[in-house]
Amino acid sequence: MKANRALAAPLLRLYALTLLFFSANAILNVIVPLQSATLGASNGRIGAMMGAYMLACMCFRPWAGHLIHKHGPAAVLRFLLVVNGLALAMYAFAGLSGYTVARVIQGACTAFFSMTLQIGIMDALPEEQRAQGVSLYSLFTYMPTVFGPLIAIALWQAGGMDVFAAVIIGVAMATAIFGWSVPTLAVRPQEDAAAAAPERQGVRGWQRQLTAQRPLVVCSLLMLIVSVVFGAVATFIPLYAKQVPHGQAGVYLTVQAAVIVAVRFAFRKRLPSDGKWHPRFVGGICLLAAAGAMMLSQAQGPAALYAAAAMIGTAQALLYPTLVAYLTFVVPRASRNVWIGLFIATADLGVSMGGMAMGPVADRLSYSAMYLASAGLAAGAACLVAMNRSMRAG
Repeated sequence: MKANRALAAPLLRLYALTLLFFSANAILNVIVPLQSATLGASNGRIGAMMGAYMLACMCFRPWAGHLIHKHGPAAVLRFLLVVNGLALAMYAFAGLSGYTVARVIQGACTAFFSMTLQIGIMDALPEEQRAQGVSLYSLFTYMPTVFGPLIAIALWQAGGMDVFAAVIIGVAMATAIFGWSVPTLAVRPQEDAAAAAPERQGVRGWQRQLTAQRPLVVCSLLMLIVSVVFGAVATFIPLYAKQVPHGQAGVYLTVQAAVIVAVRFAFRKRLPSDGKWHPRFVGGICLLAAAGAMMLSQAQGPAALYAAAAMIGTAQALLYPTLVAYLTFVVPRASRNVWIGLFIATADLGVSMGGMAMGPVADRLSYSAMYLASAGLAAGAACLVAMNRSMRAG
């Protein structure tokens, strides 16, 4: 029986680094809006400031994949940890304009960090354990969202920005020191293979290779569509929960986060990692997200609200690692890092659109109608899977 390398000591240290890295953002997602409102920022400005993080993350992911492909993860990881530390320190001293700059820098660092660790983990594991490694990485990125908001509220109530400044600088230093000492995975730059990468062939090279990669296009569309549902939930549930009798947004988010953590851990060995397309499994995940959004739109009490949290959380836990593990087998190895970066960028874009595109729907109609539309999108993703039951790379 082959040893489970996804739980080997070097990878456990990388998961711990992931937990440290994303803990800062889980705290900032609460503190920055609170402090910005105190400084007189409008809701529109706060929304743009918070959205700058995901927008930067989305834009930098394909470039991150290219640089990691060219230089290897070791140099990229150590450089970004230093830059990320400087960005976190800005929150402790800067005003509103500084927050926006810090959000952009932090988003770029997250793009590079995420790509570095995921590519390193996938290259370090045997094929049948890739999905497990990606699932565990995703698990540790999400764990801070369970305790981070609680820490942020405690910091805010304890002493406002003075206590926050000390804690966030401490987190930045701990992340950089721990990350610098973590042994990077043995993934070498691939200069020879990079010659075939699409960035060497200009725009037409990108278009030609992208058109030939039907699995990449389908998986990216699926991730984009369903991520709109995830983004709409994350953005508007604090407001929508107030309209549900006895509903509590904090309980909803805790239930969803706990389900994501539990499902990703429980299913880490059961996710498909054989390089084959599993349309029934993927389509079922999309339908689960649709059912959760439908239940959310019709919630008349806490039971339906929290059941929807469990369903959407399960879909969110399973879809991303399943698709990214599949793509590692089917996209060309010579340009794999770039294409995986593009795929992850579609997830970022979908989450952003969940707030930007679905917000006007909620304004013109209602939150219930907006979540009903989200359910329709997820059902449409399931139809897309049904239309592509058999896929091969061109």
